[in-house]
Amino acid sequence: MPMPDIVPDPIEIVRETAPVPYRPALEAMAARNAAIADGTAGDMLWLLEHPPVYTAGTSADRAELLDPRFEVVEAGRGGRYTYHGPGQRIGYVLLDLRKRARDVRGFVHAVEGWVIDTLGDFGVTAWRAEGRIGIWCAGADGREAKIGAIGVRIRRWVTMHGFSVNLSPDLSHFGGIVPCGIEEFGVTSLKDLGREVSSAQWDEALLARLPTFLAKLDLACPPVVETKS
Repeated sequence: MPMPDIVPDPIEIVRETAPVPYRPALEAMAARNAAIADGTAGDMLWLLEHPPVYTAGTSADRAELLDPRFEVVEAGRGGRYTYHGPGQRIGYVLLDLRKRARDVRGFVHAVEGWVIDTLGDFGVTAWRAEGRIGIWCAGADGREAKIGAIGVRIRRWVTMHGFSVNLSPDLSHFGGIVPCGIEEFGVTSLKDLGREVSSAQWDEALLARLPTFLAKLDLACPPVVETKS
């Protein structure tokens, strides 16, 4: 790993410039998660990319693995099958929720909002979709498409895994799976939408919104408002 930056919280920020193989990253993340829980390490945000890989969440359905052209790894996070590869920026968020509001739904909601707000900084209007995990926007053809994935795990109130955002991946690689088990919607990227955004540019925009994201973790998730038809 490169030498990390430190922000006042303090949260260790690690920004990788070379792809990190998935299995070693998973092992390092699990070790850090345990160390945070034991009080021997601090919180960490790890920004990176992986070589092409399909990862299987705890709800993965083998029927949704259509063409395993890349390595398939059991990820241990929630969710189904996801693709990771070059041009997709990943944020592994390892935070001790014992120091914050112990609200799992609130944590996921805050991560989603962090990604949505950062996409907005690049001129992309994105949203949550009820009943569908992930971050959504209008694709190049105007139809709703997925631009980001969310998958987390919480052990001993310490988070791990996090989010991925499609900057400029080869979108054909998603064809080997049914992404997150959702067949009726496509996948898009910032490049597909006509926006050239480097990993460094994405990281800077994301980190500029880090304090706002962290502040939201001190609050319980907003209540679900039921509407009557």
